[in-house]
Amino acid sequence: MAGRIRREDVEAVRERVSIEEVVGAHVALRPAGVGSLKGLCPFHDEKSPSFHVRPQVGRYHCFGCGEGGDVIAFVQKVDGLGFTEAVEHLAGQIGLTLHYEEGSAPRPGEEPGRRRRLLDAHKVAEEYYREQLATPGAATARAFLAERGFDRAAAEQFGVGFAPQGWDHLLRHLRGRGFTEPELTASGLVSQGQRGVYDRFRGRLVWPIREVTGETVGFGARHLFEADTGPKYLNTPETALYRKSHVLYGIDLAKREISRSHQVVVVEGYTDVMAMHLSGVGTAVATCGTAFGGEHARIVRRLLGDAGGAGGVQLAGGGSVGGEVIFTFDGDAAGRAAALKAFGEDQVFAAQTFVAVERTGLDPCELRQQRGPDAVHALVAGRTPLFEFVLRSTLDQHDLDTAEGRVAALRAAAPVVAGIRDAALRAEYTRLLDGW
Repeated sequence: MAGRIRREDVEAVRERVSIEEVVGAHVALRPAGVGSLKGLCPFHDEKSPSFHVRPQVGRYHCFGCGEGGDVIAFVQKVDGLGFTEAVEHLAGQIGLTLHYEEGSAPRPGEEPGRRRRLLDAHKVAEEYYREQLATPGAATARAFLAERGFDRAAAEQFGVGFAPQGWDHLLRHLRGRGFTEPELTASGLVSQGQRGVYDRFRGRLVWPIREVTGETVGFGARHLFEADTGPKYLNTPETALYRKSHVLYGIDLAKREISRSHQVVVVEGYTDVMAMHLSGVGTAVATCGTAFGGEHARIVRRLLGDAGGAGGVQLAGGGSVGGEVIFTFDGDAAGRAAALKAFGEDQVFAAQTFVAVERTGLDPCELRQQRGPDAVHALVAGRTPLFEFVLRSTLDQHDLDTAEGRVAALRAAAPVVAGIRDAALRAEYTRLLDGW
């Protein structure tokens, strides 16, 4: 983690960053008297604008929900970032080099200016891949998308591109834009071989993986050609920018709807995210080549916030966990195992977690193709509380028509109930289990 940023640098960010421009990227602002602008609040639903920005003093305030603060607070709230991350993000936008208190330093590999260079390389790479999708050599890639119900507009919406076949197309393009070989190696866009560096992604359909701020930090790529003997999906390796345990595909597109609706839907792949969003489920995200873990949960929690009365889950002792986290799993043993792993020991998170299962085994992309957007909505609407899903899946493995089967089912399910630390939930599921 980064250390403490010097106070004078934080103040410089507040003074030099235009709050009007930052807020204006999320809210349509219009004049509202001398020195004030107003628009619809991005943090709650409203029909009449009560969200005000005062550029001269660098502050915002919503008279509807009470949210307010400076430009750093706004970025923290709207992008779900911590204070240090928000300051670093804003400093990067204005080219300000941050200094850290003695004994602390930026994140590993993020010496002054380095992160910005790597982000710029990814921006150029994304533009290049998107342009390549329209070329004759990308016919197979376009056919792959069309077969799954995604047209050109969908590809543009999600930034889908194509990495051409060959060893150094992107490498030569980035060199031509002034990037050095050490920078490209550090970015993960190229790989190092015995004969030098070469494009990491070749002959593949490519999705940009972005931080919650919208900046591209890596790519996920699917193979298309039989000659490609690599894995079906290949992601950017771990770099100073890209850590798979810290990124969620689609989070940049879903963040506002997640904050508004207090719900996030976790699916398994890039095309599933696309299908969900195009079906009107704008809260869908996916992990990138790894299981949903603690860092992912922290990202989600920041965006969910405290839902209060809007779907918050009440816990023993009066605590509240805001919103819902819905996982889509297969309805088989693997799905049950994934559900159990999804929350692990984090029972506060489990209390707000649900499972949506498509019983015939269709993933969201296939479901949209075969049955349409309404079926995708129905999948999410038919969610089941995580504890109930695990218990019912356990019972399904036994013959409840026999005494022996019921005893075996009880022995298998009882430890799950006993492991529920919230007393009220444990008592309720004890009663439910008896009935089941």
